[in-house]
Amino acid sequence: KSVPIPLLKRKQPLMIVVKCFCLNVSYNMNTPTLETGRLILRKFTEYDLEALFLILKDEEVNRFLPWYPIKDLEETKKFYEERYASKYAQPQAYAYAICLKEDNYPIGYIKVDMEEHHDFGYGLRKEFWHKGFATEAAIACKEYAFQVLDFDDVYSIIRDSNVASQNVARRNGMSEVDILIKYYRGVEMPHIVFRASRKNI
Repeated sequence: KSVPIPLLKRKQPLMIVVKCFCLNVSYNMNTPTLETGRLILRKFTEYDLEALFLILKDEEVNRFLPWYPIKDLEETKKFYEERYASKYAQPQAYAYAICLKEDNYPIGYIKVDMEEHHDFGYGLRKEFWHKGFATEAAIACKEYAFQVLDFDDVYSIIRDSNVASQNVARRNGMSEVDILIKYYRGVEMPHIVFRASRKNI
């Protein structure tokens, strides 16, 4: 059974409106299912390995991430076990498959870190870019983080050259607050820190 969560009032309207935002009512605080107007956000399962492979194998989709593109289903299974199954075994974690409602097939992912900064990370198969899906998923996770998890702030830490993800962060009501340097594969990579605060909504 699902129940709707009323959206918080905002000072300015968002470019993407979440038509329906629901959570699976239970005491499980590990990646509960969320729904928006067009999407289902749910856990990845071992039956999603082919879909996950399609997301992770594309060099362009994953060029801003700290791992090399996945080469085959065997690597995908290892990635799933390390990055998803292990998190689902924890008392609390939020690591979602982004699925279209029409077929519940994963086309991307979004996660919310449980560390102090509550960093959002997301990726989407490129044939689904420029349709507002990443923004819609990010808004749903932000609303859940503020209304249910009682977070005061959420962040997205994004490469300075990743303009598309920066635009998603802005459409999610986030503003630039800092710049930091990360080192991936021995390379210095500047990142922009975006933040959304519950008090500003």
